[in-house]
Amino acid sequence: MRIAKITATTVTTAALALGLAACGGGSEEPAKSEAPKAEASATGPKYAGKTLTVWRLGESNPAAAKYMEELNAEFTKTTGAQVKLEWIPWPQVGDKFNAAATGAGPDVTEIGNDQVPTWQSQDALTPITDIAHAGDQAQIPQNLFGYETVDNEVYAMPWGAGARAVLYRKDWFKDLGIEIPKTWDEVVAAAKKIQAKKGAGVDGFAFNGGSDANHLLAAFAWSEGGEFAAKEGDKWVGKLTDPTFTSGFERYTGLVKDGLSGKANLTLNTTDIRKRFANNKVGMYLTAGWDLPGIEVDSKGKLKADKLGFFPLPDTKGEIAPSFFGGNDIALWGGTKEVDLGKEYLKLATNKTWADKYAKDGGLLPIYPDTLAALNEDPAQGPFAQAFAKAKAFPADSNWTEFDTTKAVLQNAARAVLSGKKDTATALADANKELEEILNQ
Repeated sequence: MRIAKITATTVTTAALALGLAACGGGSEEPAKSEAPKAEASATGPKYAGKTLTVWRLGESNPAAAKYMEELNAEFTKTTGAQVKLEWIPWPQVGDKFNAAATGAGPDVTEIGNDQVPTWQSQDALTPITDIAHAGDQAQIPQNLFGYETVDNEVYAMPWGAGARAVLYRKDWFKDLGIEIPKTWDEVVAAAKKIQAKKGAGVDGFAFNGGSDANHLLAAFAWSEGGEFAAKEGDKWVGKLTDPTFTSGFERYTGLVKDGLSGKANLTLNTTDIRKRFANNKVGMYLTAGWDLPGIEVDSKGKLKADKLGFFPLPDTKGEIAPSFFGGNDIALWGGTKEVDLGKEYLKLATNKTWADKYAKDGGLLPIYPDTLAALNEDPAQGPFAQAFAKAKAFPADSNWTEFDTTKAVLQNAARAVLSGKKDTATALADANKELEEILNQ
């Protein structure tokens, strides 16, 4: 992520007008663009008469719909096959995937990168190792296949990447004479100044204690050198009691202890915080570009791009803190009867032309190195590109979701500390035991 200002024009181009493929989108009409040209497929008419079912996750929006229309038209042109496209709203994704794992499902699906181990463990994904590193795809860095590779087999292709930066009220910073923070101490000072000037009930820097809390906690812990767990042999060993992780956890809970975020907001996730931000109750919080369309809607059009900006989250040493390595993949479903045709779709969608367009149109980061490097100084995407350069991932284990979301182990540990029920050492020791039990089951 980069510390540049976001102008109305660049934000609209990079994130707003085109919507966010990963999380639904705004209502802006996408700019006219010429459909990318794909290389002719050797398979050609071989697949004429066939139909491929493709799932996209989230709500459709003008940019995403246009992208899929153009991609699918090119696929039909080069293979002769038709595409049946279905949009799966985020709240329904878990149920749809569960149903598809035991019954009728898609041939090809979009999937969050950190969900690949979970569904691979249920035999719900088909290996695609033979196409993962051939052609254009050979340029995709190996480290982007961390979640996607299980026992030396690749089960999904990276499609677009995501990282997080601090979203702030640019208009407030200007009014209050606040410079873009370069260190964590400067973030704290900015948050306190915002609270002093904007009144009671305003979070200077919002604490995230909800379903995606570990994206914020991880940034603090990783910046101190901490880790959640490490694989030692065939066993996961928890690292939550290490001094490095403890230091990051204390900075995380310190947002509330030091009064930068209100105690009434301990269970809020990014979506909840976004709504408070849109209603002038938050000065800064950690998120990604896909929140921007929602902020405009939540504020009833009062809070537009020209009042917003991003900067990379700094650590205590003045360096950019590591961001969670998020991303959207595209995979071949385990029950497909069209393996070869599905692989043709994956090869087309993730070649450099179409993958770059997917990222650009969706407000995501590109997976191809030269395209990513070109964004470093971009006013809108630069902060994310810089943060992504230091991005890290959660433990690649199929049980991580149970620890992270279902049982919310660290969220509960933080609440126990903030409510005075446990001290930090006890809370993290208990969480560490639970982490090992969950990951090693």
